[in-house]
Amino acid sequence: MTTKIIVIDDDTAVTDLLSVLLRSHGFDVRVTNNSVEGLGYIRDEDFDLVILDLMMPEMDGWEICKEVRSFSKVPIIVLSALNDPSMVASVLDAGADDYLTKPTPSRILVAHINRITRRNGTAPLSASTNMLTTPPKPLTAS
Repeated sequence: MTTKIIVIDDDTAVTDLLSVLLRSHGFDVRVTNNSVEGLGYIRDEDFDLVILDLMMPEMDGWEICKEVRSFSKVPIIVLSALNDPSMVASVLDAGADDYLTKPTPSRILVAHINRITRRNGTAPLSASTNMLTTPPKPLTAS
């Protein structure tokens, strides 16, 4: 079973980078640069994990977290350039399961994904194995 992840970020450089990175670790990845479209995908498909930016037009990450929590328990990792403790607390209170700040080293991101998906029983062994054999690549796009 492959872990199915959706990445929602209005920055195409970030979604392109995450798509390549996560696929290289064996994850099934869908990306979108539109928050409303991303919310629709989450409603219509079964994802094992959501990676979400906070600052987006139309709907921001807080709104998406709250909306997703009204119909799903899918784990959400917020990946944002914002590093204000009150914002971190606010988005965790809104329903996010984890919060990482950009830039995050790829190995750290994959470790967080593996931890959350193991906790929820959706992690395949291959994702953990790939993390151990692939050298770290920094996630530098903002």
